[in-house]
Amino acid sequence: MIVRKLLTEAQKRLKDADIPESYAKYVLNEIFLEQGKNLYDQMDETLDPETENRFMEILERLCKDEPLAYVMGVQYFYGYPLEVNRDVLIPRYETEELVMRVLMEIDDYFPGHNSLTLLDIGTGSGAIACALKAEVPALEVKASDISEKALDQARRNAQKLGLDIGFYQGDMAKPFIEAGIKADILVCNPPYIPQNEVIENSVKSFEPHVALFGGEDGLYFYRSVLSDAPMILNKKSILAFEIGWDQKDKLTSLALNYFPQSIVECYQDMNGKDRILIIRNI
Repeated sequence: MIVRKLLTEAQKRLKDADIPESYAKYVLNEIFLEQGKNLYDQMDETLDPETENRFMEILERLCKDEPLAYVMGVQYFYGYPLEVNRDVLIPRYETEELVMRVLMEIDDYFPGHNSLTLLDIGTGSGAIACALKAEVPALEVKASDISEKALDQARRNAQKLGLDIGFYQGDMAKPFIEAGIKADILVCNPPYIPQNEVIENSVKSFEPHVALFGGEDGLYFYRSVLSDAPMILNKKSILAFEIGWDQKDKLTSLALNYFPQSIVECYQDMNGKDRILIIRNI
């Protein structure tokens, strides 16, 4: 089939399935790039059967609501390509803002920062750990996850990016406690969706529930990390969390309950939603 005609039909099919039409051009261009070609140079060419079949298989998966990142096997995060599969949550753009905030905190709170240890709890694909290590190579970065499959994926991402990160299997902060590790910075993007909250089908059907739901009120994992944090943090330290848009008040109160002498601040994301909670221990 002629590429232009194939794209027109694919876009209509995606539109009918309530999937962004732009995915069609993106996917086909990615396939062409692998072949050393450019989509726009091929628009009036006839697609070879093998490439057409591959494109149609991907289109079928997209029309069944499978997320684009899983279909393509990659998601860019903070400018870095990360392999993703159904064992890990797809990194979100909002989480890039958590990384940006942590980088700002490092510069402001630890001037010079010659030797700092950073822990990423619940690392999933390794997105946060990899981005922070890549941006600040001097950081000693260690990451944990309860899922061995997720850790395998995170290790592969770190290796592909040439990053030296230590990975620990276990429940939230527990492996760091068991290893006797002390850190200056703790970063965590825990599952924070309340158990009974309705979420879109593409997320519910394909992404790992262990990385999505945070108990009845969505705060279960925050309580776990906050209660264990004093055992793994140095006196002068920072905790940085991604939070749900409506959790600011409850989590600020919770943070002050565990760290009454600390400074607790909440920052909004680019959409004006409360998204990042910072705890500074003086």
